[in-house]
Amino acid sequence: MNQQKQKGNANNLWSGDQGIGRLWQMIVDEVTKQAADEPELVTYFHDAVLSHNSLEAALAYNLALKLDSNILSAMTIRQVFTEALTTDSDITDKMCRDLAAYVERDPACDQYSLPLLYFKGFHALQIYRIAHLLWSNDRKSLALYLQNRVSEIFAVDIHPAAQIGAGIMIDHATGLVVGETTVIGDNVSMLHSVTLGGTGAQAGDRHPKIHSGVLIAAGAKILGNIEVGEGAKIGAGSLVLEPVPAHTTVAGVPAKIVGHPTEAEPAREMDQRIDG
Repeated sequence: MNQQKQKGNANNLWSGDQGIGRLWQMIVDEVTKQAADEPELVTYFHDAVLSHNSLEAALAYNLALKLDSNILSAMTIRQVFTEALTTDSDITDKMCRDLAAYVERDPACDQYSLPLLYFKGFHALQIYRIAHLLWSNDRKSLALYLQNRVSEIFAVDIHPAAQIGAGIMIDHATGLVVGETTVIGDNVSMLHSVTLGGTGAQAGDRHPKIHSGVLIAAGAKILGNIEVGEGAKIGAGSLVLEPVPAHTTVAGVPAKIVGHPTEAEPAREMDQRIDG
């Protein structure tokens, strides 16, 4: 499937049972070929993908294996994740759109199986999605435990109360921090060392609101209960303390308006150049 067609259909190509089934079959086909090409990894590919009958089952297995500890075993975590993925279809739908986002936007990702197997930004995001469900169902202790384990293992810290849309791509991911009252819309791309944080010790609604289509480049810090408008672009290393208008590029410390993206959704093009 060519990349241009993929971009045009990322929001709905894998929606519903049929779409999820097609995506799962593509992943199985990819991993089957990988197993044939790399015999040393046959057992790994079998355990991670080929022994499962659904994308949800494979995801639960892979995530649980990474979180295994003396406190909660992989088997227990897998049961929790399987229940969440089978009872809340919204998590699966968003997960599929996240997978599509990686293939659409990351030039290093040309197969749907790669984020599932190897990308810690994808792993951290899907664990957040399950932790968010637990948090919403008043299972806050388990949600916070998962947040802590993700921070320890992946160096990614996403509070389970944050609200995050679908079609999210977190590239490299190391050092990402997303605060408790953060809201992130659909089709947002973020790179490593991004902080969506507060500005003090006050409680309440204190974190950024990131609208759809926004690109946040590496090392950017967006602090406080401020709006980043639809289709905006945040330059690498910027410190954003004021609201950012829609379809505007900001950069610097503190960030200032430096231009306007040529694309409607910078997150999907991943062009991190600063517009003049």
